[in-house]
Amino acid sequence: MSKGWKKSDWRVKPRVQMPDYPDLSAVQAVEAQLAKMPPLVFAGETRKLKRTLGEVAEGRAFLLQGGDCAESFSEFSADNIRDTFKVILQMAIVLTWGAKLPVVKIGRVAGQFAKPRSAPMETIGGIELPSYRGDIINGFDFTADARVPDPARMLQAYTQAAASLNLLRAFSTGGFADMHRVQSWISGFTDEDEAKKYREVATRIQDAMDFMAAAGVTSDTVHAMATVDFYTSHEALLLEYEEALCRIDSTTGLPVAGSGHMIWIGDRTRQPDGAHVEFARGVQNPVGLKCGPSMTTDDLKILLNKLNPDNEAGRLTLIARFGAGKVGDHLPRLIRTVEEEGAKVVWTCDPMHGNTIKAASGYKTRPFESVLREVHEFFAVHKAEGTIPGGVHFEMTGKDVTECTGGVRAVTDEDLSDRYHTACDPRLNASQSLELAFLVAEELQGRRAMQKAAGM
Repeated sequence: MSKGWKKSDWRVKPRVQMPDYPDLSAVQAVEAQLAKMPPLVFAGETRKLKRTLGEVAEGRAFLLQGGDCAESFSEFSADNIRDTFKVILQMAIVLTWGAKLPVVKIGRVAGQFAKPRSAPMETIGGIELPSYRGDIINGFDFTADARVPDPARMLQAYTQAAASLNLLRAFSTGGFADMHRVQSWISGFTDEDEAKKYREVATRIQDAMDFMAAAGVTSDTVHAMATVDFYTSHEALLLEYEEALCRIDSTTGLPVAGSGHMIWIGDRTRQPDGAHVEFARGVQNPVGLKCGPSMTTDDLKILLNKLNPDNEAGRLTLIARFGAGKVGDHLPRLIRTVEEEGAKVVWTCDPMHGNTIKAASGYKTRPFESVLREVHEFFAVHKAEGTIPGGVHFEMTGKDVTECTGGVRAVTDEDLSDRYHTACDPRLNASQSLELAFLVAEELQGRRAMQKAAGM
């Protein structure tokens, strides 16, 4: 995979969606400082994740990937990390019940600081300034000073990511993730009148846990009941940061992206001859690839070969993002291309990015019904093609925001202004995220019933 590859090779390739720093010497100084820092994640962790994603590719596990659209310096707090982690754990238990499979948990956290933008400039009140590209690059405030790319922000992003990972590791192994505790949180959600239609599922999960406890399977007797494996991921957009944190694995001698367990390439940066593909092809981490409507079958073939030349299960995750009503127009041809190539991939559904609209109130939002519809279409296409729908990928938060409309608590267009906190794209709130998990679990349960009936 990495023979003849150097982590700086991306620098001679065409680059898009990256800042032009005004002071290159300042950039080099930051890169040199980051290169001395410990990696945020370790090679053994990335290898373990790759093996687990190989199980997903074979239909023996299911992938749940979720978290912030773009992490914020100003919103950073232990409470926010805890609340998002808490919701992901709840979603994972519900999905485990529906799929009757282990759920691989990956957060969009501890690195998701940079965002591609549809235009390099934005205009407000007749004033044109560079677009906000995420806190690792420039500031959100609409001022000329804030919008200048500042390489020192990479150091703040590293520090925040390190602190986030430290807390997540403590939550994962220190008792917070105990399955019985998580189940009590789910029961709290379904006790509300708006969510009563999910109460039967929550009761059945509780009954199963009560049975296990009666049989002596508790967090005191089984380590896995009290701990979880939790991984981090982000879009590897700012390649100066990625290169500076790239390390050589002492066990295999191969390069590892030390910035996160899994990195992905966005729909706007997946040019086969581009800088982002060049960097991602050389590291041994699991790699995600966003696949939107403009993905051609020819490009997909090239990318499959470049990003996973050894056809290693768990190495490459294809993240489908088309928009409700468009999945059937695009996903089948991509699935057939993968099948013709004999490629081992994880197929997962990102139902967020293709369903962004502007509400009458002027706020950018995503209707819950459209998100759910795209998930249904994703499963339906895989059923028709006889392939494996491996997972889901959501932009969500544990906070009680009002950014996406709909859900059991029925956020309306008029409600959006109440708690609209995102710096970039609208996120599902805690209630909407858990409700979506219940609805995806129904899909998984139906798929499992069909497989059972077919003797699979």
